[in-house]
Amino acid sequence: MTHHADVLVIGGGGAGCSAALHLARRGVRVILLERGQVGGQATGVNYGGVRQQGRHPAQLPLARRSREIWGRMKALTGTDAEFDPCGHLKLARSEAEEAELLRWNAMAAEHGLAPRMIGRNAIRAEHPYFSDAVVAGSLMEEDGAANPRLLAPALAAAARDAGATVLEHHPLDHVAHDAARFEAEAAGARFAAPVLLNCAGYWGRHLAARFGEEVPVTPLHPNMLVTEPLPHFCRHNLGVVGGDLYLRQVARGNVVFGGGRGDGEADGTRTRPNAEVSAAAMARAAALLPHLAGAMVIRSWTGTDGETPDHQPVLGPSRTTPGVIHAFGFSGHGFMLGPAV
Repeated sequence: MTHHADVLVIGGGGAGCSAALHLARRGVRVILLERGQVGGQATGVNYGGVRQQGRHPAQLPLARRSREIWGRMKALTGTDAEFDPCGHLKLARSEAEEAELLRWNAMAAEHGLAPRMIGRNAIRAEHPYFSDAVVAGSLMEEDGAANPRLLAPALAAAARDAGATVLEHHPLDHVAHDAARFEAEAAGARFAAPVLLNCAGYWGRHLAARFGEEVPVTPLHPNMLVTEPLPHFCRHNLGVVGGDLYLRQVARGNVVFGGGRGDGEADGTRTRPNAEVSAAAMARAAALLPHLAGAMVIRSWTGTDGETPDHQPVLGPSRTTPGVIHAFGFSGHGFMLGPAV
């Protein structure tokens, strides 16, 4: 028996589940196939930043559209995924980094964004918990953060409620195109549709290759940590120019932070944090925020995203096969962008 649909979505991350939801709400018959559990890889293991600040200008129109969706996530899915528009504060640790903030802010103004520069004296007054390493900052007040574990399951549940079929533990075994439709096999079942969305994350490169499109995607394993609960001292989602550290304090008091890369097997399915990378991130965090000196790290983790050479996702129709649309290789940017993709 073959299960027929109008669209087959391969991959149950934020982009795939959001696509299934929005298509189903438009009356499209959708089947989504996920190799593991929805949100089990890049969408569910990242830092949780929902930021427009600091993005490449090519991403800003999509980021702005996605930020609007994040603002109505609860109406869309029944949960806000703990989205907190706490503001994103990007820090400079040198005059050169301050100049980079000013350059980006000028570009962002052309896209209708209004980040606020905070100079050395003001940042000391407004944020006394920073060390002297901080020389300036840029605050995007409408940005924030959310819980990565909650996004994809919420989108998937809403997609099911709208009529989509979402199948977990269905790794794609075979797919072919006969000029009229795609025929796929997964977990012993058969599926067919005239349109196929490739939202398979790191594994999207394998699916693209089946249609003659080789994409140089490498595995990206974000090295993540979280501390014990601490007295509240930091309101904003924090980043630094250069991206080697990012952190935020959640409502319970825990500080979630990351920097550097974890380790993983070649196929991307087995991953683990790197102890030396974790120790270096801890040292950078304590150097920036003396409040963290002596804080206990209670958990660390990683997962697999796909990274392209230019750090930009592969988005759009296939150049070889009509009916294939690609959305993969988000290079660490997919959590925020996924709802709009």
